[in-house]
Amino acid sequence: MSQSTTHLELHLPVETESVSAVALLSEASGLSKQHIKRVMQNGAVWLSHGKGDTQNTRRLRRLQHKLVIGDELHLYYDEAIQSTIPGTPHLIADEGSYSVWFKPQGMYSQGTRWGDHCTINRWVERHLERPTFIVHRLDKAATGLIVLAHKKRTAAALSELFAQRLIDKRYRALVHGQFTAEPVLLDQDIDERHARSRVTLIHYNAQYDSSLVEVDIETGRKHQIRRHLASTGHAIIGDRLYGPADTNSGAYPGVDLQLMSAKLAFKNPDGGEQKSYSAPAELIPAPMNTY
Repeated sequence: MSQSTTHLELHLPVETESVSAVALLSEASGLSKQHIKRVMQNGAVWLSHGKGDTQNTRRLRRLQHKLVIGDELHLYYDEAIQSTIPGTPHLIADEGSYSVWFKPQGMYSQGTRWGDHCTINRWVERHLERPTFIVHRLDKAATGLIVLAHKKRTAAALSELFAQRLIDKRYRALVHGQFTAEPVLLDQDIDERHARSRVTLIHYNAQYDSSLVEVDIETGRKHQIRRHLASTGHAIIGDRLYGPADTNSGAYPGVDLQLMSAKLAFKNPDGGEQKSYSAPAELIPAPMNTY
């Protein structure tokens, strides 16, 4: 357990039913009750209930939740995470049981035990005041279209569409160098799992020696597009993980990852009609928007 006031992990057994989670955590951590309330809303407090195979651990947000003797509270506090202000996603379409958003760069698709207030699903849940479920993900550094479900059955149906590869997903990436004019099928395994990406050149800019490409992925492995493009010698501009070691050099010094989810098309799981969504031109990040 760290006792730092900026980074703190606590696991506290509940020994009396008369104490509140806020009071117990405040006393043990030294953080004010008001601070604890905010941390709870930001998803950094968890509650374990039950024993053995029946134990259930989940985020605890409700301030007035009644604790039971034998429960265990978990606090994962990181000042840097808690002070982070999430970006603002843009609503593309609200279809009732699901919605489509344009995720900004830097916003997460999935929370951690240290919090989830910077995730797009939590942001949408708060602002639409509806339950919100993630059905697919985008890298933190990537931007573009993402689908969120607002009903469990819709989440399950959309997840199945993704699993069965029945959703047309098109990405755009700005890469280093002159990509081949002919479409390319990249079929290299990723982490010993089959992975396929089809890449098509949209435009080559000779002045900046960079290419705008469209990528159609048949599988969804971790960092698939970034890793496949890097393997061709055409890493995505701004890719600090798989690209050149010095991202401050070249035609676009210091820019963020130039990878965007540009188009999604699928059958509405509720009505069955075909739906298609495209990233609005005014939201495309620079320098990708200059092509």
